[in-house]
Amino acid sequence: MHEVLCMVRSRPSTVFIPLHSGRQLQRASLCSSRRNLLPAAAQNDPGSLQRQTHPELSLPCLLDMGFTHSQAEEIYESVRKARGGSAAKHCLSTLAVLFMLGLNPSSVLKLLTKCPDLYTVTESLLQQRISNLRKLGFGEGSLQRLVAHYPAILTVPVKTVKHATMFLREKCLFTVQQVTDILRDSPAVVHQDRAQLEYKFQYAYFQMGVKQAEMVKHRLFRSSLEELRQRHAFLERRGLYQTPDKNGQTLVVNPKLDRVLDADLDSFLANAADASAEEYDVFRRLLARELQEEERRYGDESGDDDDDDSDEDEDETEGKASYRNRKRKS
Repeated sequence: MHEVLCMVRSRPSTVFIPLHSGRQLQRASLCSSRRNLLPAAAQNDPGSLQRQTHPELSLPCLLDMGFTHSQAEEIYESVRKARGGSAAKHCLSTLAVLFMLGLNPSSVLKLLTKCPDLYTVTESLLQQRISNLRKLGFGEGSLQRLVAHYPAILTVPVKTVKHATMFLREKCLFTVQQVTDILRDSPAVVHQDRAQLEYKFQYAYFQMGVKQAEMVKHRLFRSSLEELRQRHAFLERRGLYQTPDKNGQTLVVNPKLDRVLDADLDSFLANAADASAEEYDVFRRLLARELQEEERRYGDESGDDDDDDSDEDEDETEGKASYRNRKRKS
């Protein structure tokens, strides 16, 4: 069976989208030719010509791309209801890029349903962002899985992704491969506040004694800082977790990070904390009250003299130096 190609002209270059069957050849030809027909008045109006040359979204063209009738209608209605004209203008080129990734029509529709903002991203930006992800170590298969799991990654500017990866390498000292693994398993880190991200890392490293490899293996960055702190503090107060000393030693055997951050609260309580849900709920409320009081005290002490601030700066510097020395030894 010969493969039919639907030609999409979004700019002077041409993008070809492979169809999934040979049906509707005549319709595909009409879809392509209709997009090139301009009103006679446009011939004498260069501005009008520029406005009319973007692809025309139509149900026949979506059907020729391999979507079912219901899928085509869903896409068409989503674009029609979108505010502004950018969604209609870029829809076909967006579909072209997603098909070129090797995704099938059903997968493409799921992506667009999860992340409608993709409709408004230009083809050139999509290509740049995909190219950058390839440079970060995402090959065929892993790239498709990343986009399928978190399509919003294609809405993030290249500069933002680069800053996030640089932060993970320079501030948290993850390796290049570990950064790729973090982006694969926890791609939302590119959207997270850097200060919160760094605090979560330092909390796990200093308070819990968790090294980078374990953080990556057990997907630390999928959990919120609040959840991490609550569960760790609960175990600590019950004598089931202890902050390692400068040599990494503890008097108790600390549970692995995956048991602490188990997505199922019941499993965490049964397998790590040996406690009831009622006990944990009471503790969380008490901890929240303690943190609020600490914040108030911190606010009251913010007007202390420069000597106190200097001491705090020295402590912070000493802590960072200790962290880097521990990293070199590990």
